Amino acid sequence: MNNISVSVADWQKENAAIRRIRDSVFVAEQSVPPELEWDAEDSEAVHFLACEGDYPIGTARLLPDGEIGRLSVLKDWRGMKVGEALLGSVLAEAEKRGLKQQKLSAQVHAAPFYERFGFRVVSDEFLEAGLPHVDMLREVG
Repeated sequence: MNNISVSVADWQKENAAIRRIRDSVFVAEQSVPPELEWDAEDSEAVHFLACEGDYPIGTARLLPDGEIGRLSVLKDWRGMKVGEALLGSVLAEAEKRGLKQQKLSAQVHAAPFYERFGFRVVSDEFLEAGLPHVDMLREVG
């Protein structure tokens, strides 16, 4: 990993970079309909941006209720621990805000990634945007 950093992003100032990443990963690669990808919760969320130098390569969001979502890394940077850095930053921010539970809906193939961070599967498999998902929960202290 060369000079990867994760920071809290300003949605108003950095939404073009966040949109570019999510459009590339979810809409283009995974065929998620744009109307499902973009919702009103973006304006209330804490957004995170992973960058290599000044170039945005990944993003995630944290909702006020502790729900984590939209974790995405551009294809060329996968396997370089960018997702781990993003999720670690999101979890640290959630704990800083006193959120004792964090929840998310994970694509089934990604569940083992989240389990490494203390999440556990709490639902049966279901389809979301045509992709198999499970709900996952992490509880702190």
